[in-house]
Amino acid sequence: MTDKASGEIDLEAEYNNRARVPDHMAAMGQWKAAAEAARAAHPPETIAYGPGPREVMDLFSAGPDAPIVIFLHGGYWQALDKDWFSGLAPAFLKHGVSLAVPSYDLAPTVRLGTILKQVRAAVDLIRARNGGKRPVVFGHSAGGHMSACMLSEARASAAVAISGVFDLRPLIDTSINTALGLDANTAAALSPIFWPIPNGSTPGGTVLDCLVGADESPEFLRQSKMMADHWANNGVQTRYEALPGLNHFTVLGPLLDADSAMVKRVVELAKDAA
Repeated sequence: MTDKASGEIDLEAEYNNRARVPDHMAAMGQWKAAAEAARAAHPPETIAYGPGPREVMDLFSAGPDAPIVIFLHGGYWQALDKDWFSGLAPAFLKHGVSLAVPSYDLAPTVRLGTILKQVRAAVDLIRARNGGKRPVVFGHSAGGHMSACMLSEARASAAVAISGVFDLRPLIDTSINTALGLDANTAAALSPIFWPIPNGSTPGGTVLDCLVGADESPEFLRQSKMMADHWANNGVQTRYEALPGLNHFTVLGPLLDADSAMVKRVVELAKDAA
């Protein structure tokens, strides 16, 4: 959204998704209901990946030799936890793919750099349990950002970043930064758009998908397109898609459907990596 008087982008309006989508609680209620049903039908194994109470993840296992994917949740690094997203498990279990969903500490209790360290530990633990094979990581919003970070560091073989923010600098002057405490230097340092891009010789390959709801703000559309284009221009297999009729919250809806193109894409990447 652009301020007509000044011509400047209204970054608060562009990035404050809860304000932008007044009925966001309806979509979040669907996440919660699906999660509770999934946990009752498929009780997960809870695994500690660190010493803290939130350094745990749920593992929904499709069997000892099944491919595995890791979902990193959103909430602008300051809200939610693994229990909100158990509802994704049935769709992947139906395809014979295991799902791990970590929690992590939240801002302002910890800084974003600490959260990234925790996510690294979770991904590395799954990789170690998987015989050293790099897993597929996918995530939403803040989780989309962190999925790209894990791919940049070659901890994952592929990442599906849904509605991610890859350049954090626009968040500095928004209310979102109240808890994050980013300045120009830390925002740039923690932005995967500026991180190394694995080359084509990385064992196991490198694939980046950037998906976003077509009804999201122009800034979210720009961020995903920018990230996909940048990596594609540096030799990485990338995909960009704006999904019609979906906003920042309803964009997760396809992950609850085993027959959706989004689920099938993550499954395809997982089986290619296995």
